[in-house]
This record gives sequence, C-alpha cells and structure tokens, in this order.
Amino acid sequence: MLLEPEGKRVPTPRPDGGRGRPPSGPIPTLGVEEEFFLADRATRATVARAPDVIARARKSFGEYIGAELFTTTVETRTPPVSTLDDLRQQLRALRAVLVAAAAEADCLVVASGTPVIPFPDPPEIADNARYRHMADYYAPLVVGDRNTGVCACHVHVAVAGREEAVQLCNHLRPWLPTLQALAANSPFQDGRDSGFAGWRTLHFGRWPHSGPTPPFQDAAAYDALVDTLVASGMLLDRKLVYWHARPSERWPTVEVRVPDVNADLDTVVFLASLTRALASVLLVDVRRGRPAPDIHDALLRAAHWRAARDGVSGSGLDLATGRLRPAAELAVDLIGRAAPALEEAGELPFVRQMWQRLHRSGGGAERQRAAYRRRGDLRDVVDRLSLDLAADAAPDRP
Repeated sequence: MLLEPEGKRVPTPRPDGGRGRPPSGPIPTLGVEEEFFLADRATRATVARAPDVIARARKSFGEYIGAELFTTTVETRTPPVSTLDDLRQQLRALRAVLVAAAAEADCLVVASGTPVIPFPDPPEIADNARYRHMADYYAPLVVGDRNTGVCACHVHVAVAGREEAVQLCNHLRPWLPTLQALAANSPFQDGRDSGFAGWRTLHFGRWPHSGPTPPFQDAAAYDALVDTLVASGMLLDRKLVYWHARPSERWPTVEVRVPDVNADLDTVVFLASLTRALASVLLVDVRRGRPAPDIHDALLRAAHWRAARDGVSGSGLDLATGRLRPAAELAVDLIGRAAPALEEAGELPFVRQMWQRLHRSGGGAERQRAAYRRRGDLRDVVDRLSLDLAADAAPDRP
C-alpha cells in the first residue's frame, strides 16, 4: 500500500500479480479507435457537423478519421504501433487535427461516452448505405431518440490467428468488467445525471448483439454461431457483433470494446497499455492449453452492470466469490495479473502512477460530475471535456 500525502491509502499491485513471470516473448502491437461527439461552440449542445469536420480532417489524415452511425460523432483510428510513445504520438496527432477541423466548423470535440447536452432533435444518420440500412432495420433503436449516440474507445491487440483470438476472448471475460470500471466516463444522459458512472454500457446494451462475449470451444464454433445469428436476421452482417471483446473480421486482432472514450490522453494510454499487457499474459495460458474460467453469463452481466453503476469509486462484483468488493481492490487484481507483461514492456511504473491518479480522482465520470457541481451547469462539463482534450492534443505539449 502507498500512503498518499492527504492520508489516503492507494492499493498497489504486486509486481508479479501472484502468478510468476510468463516466458519472454514478443510484445503484441496494438491500435486504438476513439469516438467523439461534436458540440456547438455557442450552446454546447451536441451538433450534427461530422461531415464537415471529417472532410477537413481527412486532408491531413485520410482514412484514419471517419464517420460513425450519426452525424453528431466522428471516429479516429491509429495504425498498429509497438510502443506507448508511438501510441501517444498517434493519438495526439489525430486529436490535434480533429480539434482544428472542428474549430473551423465552429464546434468543439467532446470525449464522453454519452452526450452531455443532447442534440435538440433525433440525430441524422451518416451518408453511408450500410448505416442507412441499419437505421431502417433497427429503427426503434436508431431513430426518434436524441440520446441514441454513444462514444467508446476500442483497443485492438494483435494475435497469431483467429483460433488464438477466440481463445483469448474466452480468457478475457472475467477481467473486462474491471477494465470497464476504470474507463467509466458517461454519467450524464438526457441532460441529467444518470446515477451511473458509465451509462454508455447500459444504453448501448439495448442492441440485441451487445454484451459479454459467449465462451466458445474454438473458432469454428464462433463462426458457426455468428453465421446462424446473421441467418436468423438478428445481425445484418458479421461486423455487427458488438460483444465486449471480439475477433476482428478484418485484422488479426482481438478488439476490446468496453472502455468509454476519455478526454484525458494519459487515461487512454493507460487503458491501452493495461489491455495489451493483460492480453499478453492471458495468451500464455491460451498457448499452454489452460482452460478459461467458467463463469455464468448472468453473473458476468451483473459484474458489468455494477461496473457501469459504480465505476472505480464504489464496489465491483468479484466473479471468483460472487461477492461485492471495493472496485479499487479489483483494479489492483487486474493490474497485478497484467504486471509481468507490463514489467517486460517497461510500462509498469506508468501504469502504477496512472492507477494512483485514477484512484484519487475517481476517473472520468467523477471529473465530469465535479465540473457540473461548480455551478450546476452542463455547459461547464462540455467545456471541461473539450479543454482537456484540446490541451492533450496541442502539438507543443511536453
């Protein structure tokens, strides 16, 4: 335990996670996708200017900046990188271009899992044939609701092949609620506090193909189920698998989808580092043929619900015992499990430092609430989020 100056004890992960060091091996590459809302500079309400912002930003970054389902949101995608320094550089560059393009379009870039001040009307669908098809097919989930859009941060970790990807998803299942809690950054919904630290998870959970990844015996079983879901009509195509972790349909990666987008760049890099290190350690078990923990889906859903409710500041569900524990203790367990790979990559000091900071602050959701408590004005929340993101994106920031 570390004793902070104000007397608050911060749990500290054990260097080996209690498991011993895994054998040395290559550190997987990783990539990050971030989704952002756009807000009107005058009213701070979510605004439908994505086509204009994307067109401006693509002059610098091409296809690394793209559209999302609604014209109120934009997405950035890094190329695969090997080091956290490279990841930070890519994320900062993408954010800087996006902030500049938004300024030219008289709007702000806002990093929150749900809109702080919603669009006055139901948002428009982006000009994309697939998105229009989705809107027609899933109409009640897409149209007629000004709060439909959500923004996530997706972390891709490279794997050796599809079989390994499926097995890694099996092993990731018990750890993802804690990762979700660490990333919680969506307390507001429909212009008021939802009472949850990460409302995005529950709101997005309305889609029939979201939630915990089912366990699969092998890649053939995964593909067979997804094909059946497409044939049933529940999925329009294989890309609409929105489980919390999934093998990419395009790249040799596992995509972890539970984090909310966060304004603080260090938090994003921390989450990406922790995700990659956890995957690296679990891949050792996969390659040794160790079985994944057998966890009932209902219990896993309860753990994700609790993570959405409390974030990192309250309690979490210990899936090993079925009992509530402080979310901070579960975070320490997660960091400890990933610590051997973090240490091998030279990232353990950074992750420990970030964990202490998140533990003190309560994470993104608590920072949003703190901004709101100043005057009881949601515009202050939008300003805080956009200023934090713009500061981290500044080219001359050390």
